Amino acid sequence: MQAFLKGTSSQSIKLQKDKAAGSSGEKKPKAVPWVEKYRPKCVDDVAYQEEVVAVLKKSLEGADLPNLLFYGPPGTGKTSTILAAARELYGPELYRQRVLELNASDERGIQVVRKKVKTFAQLTAAGSRPDGKPCPPFKIIILDEADSMTNAAQACLRRTMEKEARTTRFCLICNYVSRIIEPLTSRCSKFRFKPLANGIQEERILEICKKENLKYTQQGIDELVRVSEGDLRKAITYLQSAARLNADAEITESIILEIAGVVPPNVIDNLLQICHKGTFDKMQIEVKNMIDDGYAATQILNQLHDCIIEGHLNDKQKSVVAEKMAVVDKNLADGADEYLQLMSLTSVIMQQATQSS
Repeated sequence: MQAFLKGTSSQSIKLQKDKAAGSSGEKKPKAVPWVEKYRPKCVDDVAYQEEVVAVLKKSLEGADLPNLLFYGPPGTGKTSTILAAARELYGPELYRQRVLELNASDERGIQVVRKKVKTFAQLTAAGSRPDGKPCPPFKIIILDEADSMTNAAQACLRRTMEKEARTTRFCLICNYVSRIIEPLTSRCSKFRFKPLANGIQEERILEICKKENLKYTQQGIDELVRVSEGDLRKAITYLQSAARLNADAEITESIILEIAGVVPPNVIDNLLQICHKGTFDKMQIEVKNMIDDGYAATQILNQLHDCIIEGHLNDKQKSVVAEKMAVVDKNLADGADEYLQLMSLTSVIMQQATQSS
């Protein structure tokens, strides 16, 4: 009897679920981060990198590619560009078989180069695309954040690049080209990705706002472009966060400042005012309050830097403060105490400011 009741109850639950699914109609699309949702699907969609796009389009027409080295700041489209090019070359069916992507999150020491990369590179790439378009007779290995690879792994890679040139093309992606060893850079066509211009960023952000039906103010969009500093990925992430913070509200300047962790300009101005005309005790209290409010010391440092450069100190005083900022930045990167470092910096600013007054 209990088994019968258990069976009927499970059947009724299943019927209710089926009814709910039927009433809701089609399945809801999967929630995807906007960074992935609006990633360029083809090379033509890549924003602002005209030289790279022109070379890749010519290479795609001939279905041939050199070994590539993409370098530049984060969020400028390096990974998106090569992924879009690979999709155009191979189509959705062959893409998974022909492209190996390794990121910094994967272990990429000398053993991985010797085993995984070498094994994939040695496989032949025969066959044609199901849609009849020409398919190149090589595979692509994408090494993202290649500047974090050890020198031994990079040295091991150069021999593989030479030996497997017939069957494999490599694309190395990094932020700092100086960390790639010379034998590798000489084997690749190098392309520098520039930080995106404000107008290009704004155009792409407004396009996303239109597709997502977002309400916004022009000041909010301008602030979003300013705080992202040429990094489109950061801009899109901030935009999605702002949209989720309050679905019905407009995306305003204050919301963007809150999400980006930017210190309000009046707080920075107040600190500089105390450095110019206040006492050491007042400055100490103000710095402590800023740290207690949860503002990041690196963010305060960046904003102070901009204010000092545009401020009324003479060139010699600015150079003294800038030198101190460099020391503080290094100390913060090494894990020093934020309060002590900011006190050290503001003391120097106060000293230079009192000399000029």
